[in-house]
Amino acid sequence: MSTIVTIATLVLLLASLLVVNRARKEANEERSSARAEARQIRDEARDVISEAQQREERVALRERQLAEDQRNVQTYSRGLEERVAVLARDEKKLVSRRDELEAAHEAAIASLAGLTVTEAKEELTAHLRAVVEADIARDAHRHAKKAKAESEKRAREVLVEAMQREAAPTSAQASVTRIELPSEEMKGRIIGREGRNIRAFEALTGVNLIVDEGVNAVLLSSFDVERREIAVATLVALIEDGRIQPHRVESAYAKAAADAPRRAMDAALEAAEQAGVGSIPLSLLELLGALRLRTSLSQNVLAHLVECSTLAGSIALLVGADVELARRAAFLHDIGKAMTGTREGTHAQLGARAAREAGEPADVVNAIAAHHDEVPQETLEAVIVQIADAVSASRPGARRDDVDGYVERMEALEALVIAYEGVAQVFAMAAGRELRVVVEPSKVSDTGTAELARTIAEQIEKDFGFGGEIRVTVIRETRADFVAGQA
Repeated sequence: MSTIVTIATLVLLLASLLVVNRARKEANEERSSARAEARQIRDEARDVISEAQQREERVALRERQLAEDQRNVQTYSRGLEERVAVLARDEKKLVSRRDELEAAHEAAIASLAGLTVTEAKEELTAHLRAVVEADIARDAHRHAKKAKAESEKRAREVLVEAMQREAAPTSAQASVTRIELPSEEMKGRIIGREGRNIRAFEALTGVNLIVDEGVNAVLLSSFDVERREIAVATLVALIEDGRIQPHRVESAYAKAAADAPRRAMDAALEAAEQAGVGSIPLSLLELLGALRLRTSLSQNVLAHLVECSTLAGSIALLVGADVELARRAAFLHDIGKAMTGTREGTHAQLGARAAREAGEPADVVNAIAAHHDEVPQETLEAVIVQIADAVSASRPGARRDDVDGYVERMEALEALVIAYEGVAQVFAMAAGRELRVVVEPSKVSDTGTAELARTIAEQIEKDFGFGGEIRVTVIRETRADFVAGQA
């Protein structure tokens, strides 16, 4: 029993020793760790202190530099103040000396001229004013002359550049239209048996159909551009169809005459697209379409409007004006020519009224009304329109007086004959050397045709001046139609 107690005591003692040793070991480890952390903290503190000291040294150095700079600025400021003071004293001395010299100069002039100082000053002032005014006048005249020369040079450059950009061909309309044929065999179809197709075509359209040998084309000749345009459409339709007979000529002519408004609208839309003016009201498009066959001194009016629109746009771009407004106003400026002869007023007045009624802007209306100086121009674009109109009309090859004179003579010849009773149609053909007169069968008999032809010829000799001979042909045609059929 005592042995067991002893062993237990020893075991307890041994366990206590083991616990004490473990605790001592852990304490040593914690002590070592604490020492290491203490050393690390001490090192970091040493670094922070060192950095703080360095910053303090830099701050102290910067403060010393600032103090030095401040002392230098103060020194420089004192030097500037001294120089300013010296300059002020010198300026006072110079002003005083100038006053003394001026007084001495005035006194000398006064003594030489026998005048008082006040009188001498007034006379000198008047003389200097006169000299200065003369110099100013000469300079103003020189500058005005130079400005005028430069402006004229710039204006010429603008017009030349605008015309070079346009470079349009001559737009004069002749009295002959050429139509190419698909083959030589087509000539025979056009002529017909014993020339009946040509006779039917010329009698119906009032246009000369000229077929030459060796040329794969035919010519349509007439002074009346509307009549010739319908004849061209008729012949083109016949050539495309291939069946050329007198009754086919009549049906093709009727269709060509009925399609004239459509062709006019197509021409107006094409011109507006070429001019680049955007949307045009329908009422103005109808007037533009009518201008496709109008001429002014043989220059096609619609082509003239497109050309003016392009010129006005180029000029407006070069001088800094409103390009769109200039284009539109130039394109519409002669639209009143479609109404001349049917309404009272000049074409500028009629065109401005039509544009205003169609809702065009006020600037466009003014440009149309003012392009012949009938009213003042209110905008720069209105002046540009007038310039473009003059350039388009005056360029070489644009217009010819002789063609318009020829047309007027042919119209006068037809008007002379159409007044006779029983005359239905009159066609001046072959450049006025032949006059074909179609009469109404119910009013003129067969025997009366010869008498009418003689009367007309005598009237032309008496009242109409011309060179050469004019053949008068009176045509009386009677037709009877009846439809055969079974019920």
